[in-house]
Amino acid sequence: MESVLQQKKECYVCGTTIGLESHHCLHGTANRKKAEKYGLKVWLCHEHHTGNTGVHFNKDLDDSLKMMAQIHFEQHIGSREEWMREFGKNYLDD
Repeated sequence: MESVLQQKKECYVCGTTIGLESHHCLHGTANRKKAEKYGLKVWLCHEHHTGNTGVHFNKDLDDSLKMMAQIHFEQHIGSREEWMREFGKNYLDD
């Protein structure tokens, strides 16, 4: 499934359209498959994906993408309870 979190194919962080890589907002084998199922992924340029400032090395960016994915899920797909059943962790401060 394509990303439901972005309308344009551009880096979510800087907006470039060069060297894009798909990033699943939830990681781990099971969560990656679920993120794919629900379209919970974004486009990132190489630097913002696996570079020194990228999501794999930047906890704040990683956390913000997880929060965005949960917000989208709860607004458009299912309830908080369904999110918890699927992903097992609440990323939102209530």
